[in-house]
Amino acid sequence: MSDEWPEVSDPVRMLIRRAAEQVLTPPEAWIEDMHDAALGGVGMTAIAEDPVLAEGTRRTNLANIMHWAASNVSRPGERVTANVTPEILDSVRDLVRRGLDESALDSFRTAQSVAWRLWMELCFELTDDAALLRELLAVTSLSISTFLDDTVATMTERMSAERDELVRGTHAQRRTTVALLLEGAPIPLSRAETQLGYRLSGVHTAAVLWADGTDAAPELESAAAELSRIAGRPGLTVVASAASWWMWVPGDLSARSVPEHPTIRIALGRSGSDVEGFRRSHFEALTAQRVLSRPVHRRRIVGFDEIRLISLLDTDRPLVDDYVADVLGDLRTASAELRSTVRTWIGLQCNTARTAEELYTHRNTIIRRLARAEDLLPRPLRENLLDVAVCLEILEWQVPAR
Repeated sequence: MSDEWPEVSDPVRMLIRRAAEQVLTPPEAWIEDMHDAALGGVGMTAIAEDPVLAEGTRRTNLANIMHWAASNVSRPGERVTANVTPEILDSVRDLVRRGLDESALDSFRTAQSVAWRLWMELCFELTDDAALLRELLAVTSLSISTFLDDTVATMTERMSAERDELVRGTHAQRRTTVALLLEGAPIPLSRAETQLGYRLSGVHTAAVLWADGTDAAPELESAAAELSRIAGRPGLTVVASAASWWMWVPGDLSARSVPEHPTIRIALGRSGSDVEGFRRSHFEALTAQRVLSRPVHRRRIVGFDEIRLISLLDTDRPLVDDYVADVLGDLRTASAELRSTVRTWIGLQCNTARTAEELYTHRNTIIRRLARAEDLLPRPLRENLLDVAVCLEILEWQVPAR
């Protein structure tokens, strides 16, 4: 690190400290703006659509902001050291394991532009002295850009080292073989089976297993072992990131047959045959993962069949929201208990007695709830069962619009 750094006057140091203290407790809107910018940039689709990579990017961006701000509270105006924590190194490792290169780090540059805009707003609120403001903006612009350059350079070096390590390991061969299969490359079946140690003919069910945090290898291994035990034969696992594994097990496996794990979430594709089933089931599991990863959900396991309709309707949010509002009317904002009762009743072919049994509720209570739903709906329930069922399913899985 170079010793050349501009001298900062005491009044500007004080201003930097005051502004940095505010950054340490940022409004939620600031954080969301930075995350949206980081994940919405050109070439970020692969990261934004992967829940584990997207969450790792959010954590890293926020950690960088907090590190820079904390440093400027304790040592305002001084050069900030690169932010290299175990969590950030895990994010770098995840990017490499997904086959992404250093261009994935552009997200931090995009977030920097948003952070700088918000920082300038703070600075203009703290002083209207032109000389102080000029010095304040000059030194902090240099500080932010230098800090980010140093951090990205360190992460780039780590990505290179991680890539070299993977190339030397058996994981790289397995990951490469799986990637070729998923891309539909004409790899000989016998060669792929030898490299994977897994039979590709017959029926498979794909799963994605992931944790909310990092350093989850023991829990992921335990959950994967449980899936193999239920399937009755060992499965194929690929380490997708520090917090997620891809898995295939022989045979037909449903979400209902898999017990919930306390720390690991699991998304299952439908069973499929041979190499085509291997591919299709995996992509379905990834789709199910994206739905289950939404913060509105507390469930820990889901099968593609449960969210198939939602995945088809999830392409145009404004139109879907209008559809739900038109069909459900005031039922849309009713209690979750009331909506769940109607959803269960329709799913059980409008059988009130079976609905009462399913919800462990007295039959008369179910009747009262259905009557209440009738009052809230724009059209009679029995005249619009299909649309109501679809809209209730959407609300079950969809994160409310901000």
